[in-house]
Amino acid sequence: MKIHEFQAKALLAARGLPVPAGRVAASADEAVLAATALGGERGWVVKAQVHAGGRGKGGGVVRCGTGDEVREAAARILARPLVTPQTGPQGRPVRRLLIERAATIERELYLALTLDRAHRRLVLIGSAAGGMEIEEVAARHPDQLVRILLDPLLGLPDFQARRLAEALGLAGALTGSFVRLAQGLHRLYLDLDCSLVEVNPLVLTREGELLALDAKLAFDPAALPRHPELLALADPTEEDPVEHRAAQAGLSYVQLDGEVGCMVNGAGLAMATMDLVLEAGRRPANFLDVGGAATVERVAAALGLILEDPRVRVVFINIFGGIVRCDVVAAGIAAACRGRPVPVPLVVRLVGTNEEEGRRILAETGLPIHAVETMAEGAAALAGLVRASAGGRS
Repeated sequence: MKIHEFQAKALLAARGLPVPAGRVAASADEAVLAATALGGERGWVVKAQVHAGGRGKGGGVVRCGTGDEVREAAARILARPLVTPQTGPQGRPVRRLLIERAATIERELYLALTLDRAHRRLVLIGSAAGGMEIEEVAARHPDQLVRILLDPLLGLPDFQARRLAEALGLAGALTGSFVRLAQGLHRLYLDLDCSLVEVNPLVLTREGELLALDAKLAFDPAALPRHPELLALADPTEEDPVEHRAAQAGLSYVQLDGEVGCMVNGAGLAMATMDLVLEAGRRPANFLDVGGAATVERVAAALGLILEDPRVRVVFINIFGGIVRCDVVAAGIAAACRGRPVPVPLVVRLVGTNEEEGRRILAETGLPIHAVETMAEGAAALAGLVRASAGGRS
């Protein structure tokens, strides 16, 4: 789960970590009031609040010297979707702004904590080349990223934080400030069950202070039941509407850009099914795992989501009935298609518990179903069906 920058900074500030003074606004008038309340001899920065990086490149971060400039920038950002390298060409609507006092920037650094799955440890990452081009730095100059693996028993001891401070060119009193900041971020990561803590840029001001000029936090969704206070920070308007509906229905769903809708039970089988679709020369339109405890209602909701996708030309339903019963899945398929047109063919593999009953239920529906017994048969059926149905959907 992601949260907005202003929310992330509030969590940092609550732990005594250095962030700029700022206020949230939802209109140009509110932006001017926020700037006035903050004061600021050096001006202000108006920042679009969306769950996407690269906002500065898309015109979503504007430095202003007067109240009129704040008003104009706020009105312009709120008036149209913000397009960044991470939003796609459709952009993302901006509903809120963060107004901050402008900082005097001497240097921009990068600092992050995340999980290194290969080593099964947290990794502290730093770079002396922070700012908007950090992705390009990581891709073209990976040697400029310093990575320090953390021992789960030791956490982040002073000597490792000092080593990173030295690598970033910090010395003297700044070393102590950096150690406190890095250790504070580490404690926040553990306490809130984060999957990412990123400060980019971490700036050194001309006054000789370190300041988290931007902050990004993401949380492990499996741990959210332990943190109801974090659930309250979720912004459904920033989520893909289809993925949000899927989550509300208890489905693991990720929308992709292919033409084969996939409905599977179990993450492993779902990944194997997507590989199979690619091997057949087609592209999956989604990752969708109905889970081992699938009900008729959940299966119906899952298939409904797939059928609503105008890019889908064929649906591949691949079920191995272990905990979930094949007759329950079949009943869910029938429920999803009852009273609605089914514009694409369904390739269905039901294997396992109550598979014969499941096939009987499907046979009685009269739906355009191509029953297969093996995954190879399913892959063979996909290519021709996609070609046949390519012109059949509007």
